[in-house]
Amino acid sequence: MIRRLLAAITAVLSLATVLSVPAHAAAAGAVFPSEIIGEDFPDPDVFQQNGTWYAYSTNNGRGTVPVATAPSANGPWTIRGDAMPGGPSAAWAQPGRTWAPDVYPNSDGTYTLTYTAWHKASGRQCIGVATATSPLGPFQPVGTAPLICPLDQGGAIDPNTFVANDGTRYLVWKNDGNAVSKPSTLWLTQTTNNGKTLVGGNTAMLTSSGIIEAPDLVQRGSRYVLFFSGGGYNDCNYLTSYATSKSLTGPWTTAYRPLMTTATFDNHVCGPGGADFVGDKVFVHGWVNGSRHLYVADVGWANDYPVVRGSRVRTEAERGTLNHCVVRANAAGASDGKVVAYIDYADSWVQSSVYAPVAGGYTLHVGYANGSASTASHGLVVNGNNAGSVSYPVTGWDNWHESSVPVTLNAGWNTIRLTKGTLYAEVDYLELQ
Repeated sequence: MIRRLLAAITAVLSLATVLSVPAHAAAAGAVFPSEIIGEDFPDPDVFQQNGTWYAYSTNNGRGTVPVATAPSANGPWTIRGDAMPGGPSAAWAQPGRTWAPDVYPNSDGTYTLTYTAWHKASGRQCIGVATATSPLGPFQPVGTAPLICPLDQGGAIDPNTFVANDGTRYLVWKNDGNAVSKPSTLWLTQTTNNGKTLVGGNTAMLTSSGIIEAPDLVQRGSRYVLFFSGGGYNDCNYLTSYATSKSLTGPWTTAYRPLMTTATFDNHVCGPGGADFVGDKVFVHGWVNGSRHLYVADVGWANDYPVVRGSRVRTEAERGTLNHCVVRANAAGASDGKVVAYIDYADSWVQSSVYAPVAGGYTLHVGYANGSASTASHGLVVNGNNAGSVSYPVTGWDNWHESSVPVTLNAGWNTIRLTKGTLYAEVDYLELQ
């Protein structure tokens, strides 16, 4: 760009003017999800009761419904055996393919297990119910027929118990449409307060011609957040996204970007799916050497929208607060087509707000282009305090790359300001991880 010709004149001064390595470089960077069960433990369902955490998984070599316990969400976790050793209901189900268990503690001291099992008559998957007097089981199947089994829609999988703030209990589930080349829908169905009987009809929530499954419904203030998995479960393309609504009956608005993917975790979790959100934690499985291990991460709620620690959250720079710089539209190849330009003066800066689930170390990624003759930089100010600088190797204009620095943040909202540094660079976005 012609306006950057000054960069060539000042290039000889670049080595002298680049800021020294800042003190913030010693700060810890991104904290990724912790692996808490290092063996096959997919489709987790987790709850905490009386100081003990309980987790359940899809069938594997440990049994029909493997169960594990821990004194805290981060462990140490111990697998306790099979919570349903007798298997699913012999009246309608056959062993194998017992998936995605959901266990909920009832007010009377009992526990209801809602599970997916292999329907004998059709070969499809359907949803059944079992109960126990202990969270460790043994759970005994209830009834001689499935609770939900829409065979014309491919069957039913992935039950999730949801109790609204007013005490009404529901089951969220998926008709297994992609198993029969039909669309899949996430449904909401009211149940009795022990979850063993359905009340009324089904309400469609989200429908997809692709794969949409593993629902987990959370209520945050006046907003409902419906988490779901997408992509093929059997590789690193599996992901977790969400939709929000002010009403259980919709309409639902799907998030612009997925919440957790292999890429947003910088490949630290392969195919993060089957997520279960419990307060300020999320439990998710990911592939490791041919099996799906269990991970946990911190969750924060930015104005009741989820933020998972370690998963990248993008903020477009042009949507921040600008001083003596401008938004340049039609920026070829830039995220959302706009960038912040002309951060060229002593009083130039662009400031954005970012949300940290917990206090501690994070990595700040800045999308940029540098058409100067040498490495450029911006000053970095975090919550009003000088935190060093961000350096930008030469890329050429409209050739967008990323530069990353560690930052230390407070829990909740933080401000990140980029100020005039050496030479010239344009800023596309900020990603916090």
